[in-house]
Amino acid sequence: MPIEPEPGADEVANVRPSLRPLFVAAILSGSFLLFLVQPMIARMALPRLGGAPAVWNSAMLVYQALLLAGYGYAHWLGRFGVRRQASIHAGLLAVAALWLPIGLIDGAPGAGDEPALWVPWLLFASIGPLFLAISAQAPLLQRWFAASAPGVNPYALYAASNIGSFAGLIAYPALVEPNMALSSQSWLWTAGYAFVALLVVACAIRLPSTRAAIAALPESAPPTCRRVAHWIALALVPSGLMLATSTFLTTDIVAVPLLWVMPLGLYLLSFSIAFSNRRVVADLLTTFAPVTILVFGGLMIGGTHEFPYLNATIALGLLFMVSVALHTQLYRLRPAPDRLTGFYLALSVGGALGGVFAGLLAPVLFDWTYEYPILIIASGVLAPLPWLLPVLTGAWERQRAVTLVAVVAAAVAIMLVGMFDPLGWLGERHERIAFLALAVLGVLTIGARPAFVAVLVASLMLFGGWRAIRITLDGDSRTRSYFGVYTIRDYPEDGTRTLAHGTTLHGVQFVDDPRKAREPTTYYVPGSGVGQALQALPELYGPRARVGAVGLGTGTLACYAQPGQDWRFYEIDPVVVGIARDSGKFGFLARCLPDARIVVGDARLSISAQPAGSLDLLALDAFSSDAVPMHLMTREALNNYARVLGPRGLLMVHISNRFLDLEPVVSATARGGGWYAASLRYEPGMGDNSEATMSDWIAMTRDPEVFGTLIGRGGNWMPLRYRNDVPAWTDDYASIVPVLNDPLAELKE
Repeated sequence: MPIEPEPGADEVANVRPSLRPLFVAAILSGSFLLFLVQPMIARMALPRLGGAPAVWNSAMLVYQALLLAGYGYAHWLGRFGVRRQASIHAGLLAVAALWLPIGLIDGAPGAGDEPALWVPWLLFASIGPLFLAISAQAPLLQRWFAASAPGVNPYALYAASNIGSFAGLIAYPALVEPNMALSSQSWLWTAGYAFVALLVVACAIRLPSTRAAIAALPESAPPTCRRVAHWIALALVPSGLMLATSTFLTTDIVAVPLLWVMPLGLYLLSFSIAFSNRRVVADLLTTFAPVTILVFGGLMIGGTHEFPYLNATIALGLLFMVSVALHTQLYRLRPAPDRLTGFYLALSVGGALGGVFAGLLAPVLFDWTYEYPILIIASGVLAPLPWLLPVLTGAWERQRAVTLVAVVAAAVAIMLVGMFDPLGWLGERHERIAFLALAVLGVLTIGARPAFVAVLVASLMLFGGWRAIRITLDGDSRTRSYFGVYTIRDYPEDGTRTLAHGTTLHGVQFVDDPRKAREPTTYYVPGSGVGQALQALPELYGPRARVGAVGLGTGTLACYAQPGQDWRFYEIDPVVVGIARDSGKFGFLARCLPDARIVVGDARLSISAQPAGSLDLLALDAFSSDAVPMHLMTREALNNYARVLGPRGLLMVHISNRFLDLEPVVSATARGGGWYAASLRYEPGMGDNSEATMSDWIAMTRDPEVFGTLIGRGGNWMPLRYRNDVPAWTDDYASIVPVLNDPLAELKE
């Protein structure tokens, strides 16, 4: 009896040679679009919604929910034949196209609308169907490919998906945002959507019949609950560590704009390596990942600010090695192709949970970036641990309990000696010697997970963890919000107290000498641009001048207030209000302006609600850190400030920034608006207090008399620099790329 061919085998053989490039192109293009839409919509929403945490936390949850829904939809489609799946998905793509060109629908929140409800509704209504349809592409098309090409690994296509995501991540800040207005970006995305839809249709046309697809994807045993939970955990840790690395770098190492791109990019590239058909690189990196976790983890927790870029490189290397190792383990535990969509749904759940933990819960639960060492420890728990020294395997297996107790005791002893050096034998090098001893002990335990994790915990505690816990136990020296970590430090030798937001100084006050407690310090000393302007208020506007200040900090500017003047501060972070007004740590407000009005919320939205001509001077002090709120410096924002200030009003803009040259931006944006403007770079000299710092301020007004009076008071005021390559910022266009300084300039000097 002749052997009958497998059903559909001829059909599969005919389409198989040309399938891979087509499916790769479709998956890569879809992922590229997915990573363009998120920053694009954020830029569109910022002027309308502001930058308050409630807004962007809600937005993050919307993106995670839509991504989960897309993966869930792809999994749900698995109950149908592949051609029926194609028909349904084509229908979804067609219906979602009704939302093109992509953008936000009309409408703005009312005064009493809750952001946690209004923002999700706005985003769902604006991009929900489009995001859902595109997010389903990667798992759905891999399943189609598995049905069309039996025996070919469909999981390798996930590498293409993440290459597309990485390309979209890099393309937006580097190419799209600097060169295109938002309206043009919307049409570019629309064209990309049409292209992806055509590729999906082309893939659908090549799908085999239901009979052939069933033969290509025979049903396998479903995964156990324990296996699904393992998938979720392996996906959760790299996702959370990616966000925690971004927070840790900008909080404790160096606050460089766009630094968040690098952790996310390495996270995406790790998928491409882990899911590649070529296993050499993934397996090699996974083998040595435990050493990296042990050594780099300890170095990062104990890292100093002396070598910020070296520390940043180590942190990124640690993230990359952990991500490759855990994603490689996911690949090794992947199910048969017929369970593919469920596998990716579990990955999506894990990724979402990691984001929720690091992005939403950690700022509420912790006063420092404790999520970072927690996730490093979780990496040690989950990473593959092959024995680096197989000769030790027998000893561990024969005396597991005894060996574990001995290792834990040795780790604790070394840790305590490194922390306290009770006998004084090791001198100033006690931490380094102890850490080296722990590293050697840790390498010997690779392969014995409980012992390895114990040594890892000891190294993290030794090299910084215990210091962080000690500050937390102090109770009032550090606090945290969704905007970052705020640390209060006392310097008895100088008689000062400082407030730092991550690595950015936000205020200094003299606390030991009551005579100096009212003295403005840092960027706000009398010789600075804002100091000169505030001292000129009586001359410019009389005894009842009206002053607004965006950014409260420690409340330093309040000590320029005089009787009869009307002051108000605009501060987006309630935690800062608590530090400056309620903590008792800083006395600028209590001593100088105890009844100061403080408006909490996004400054642009708050100022928009003010009546015309209600301020004489407005000081913008929101641009000194890595996260520059671009919507506060667009042409539309300047027009709003001009309305509130009136014809004779004075706008002071603080542009001191290590990484951005903001003066040309202000110059280009103010052009054509009737502004008279000049800049003042202040450098401390003889006669200044010891806490004066260099500062750059810009003075802007539409009244030539006000401008002349201020400039005539003295100081080295200069015309604004203008650069042809720096366009004006508007609500439709803004990019920091043209004004980025050389990040290594400080090292070169």
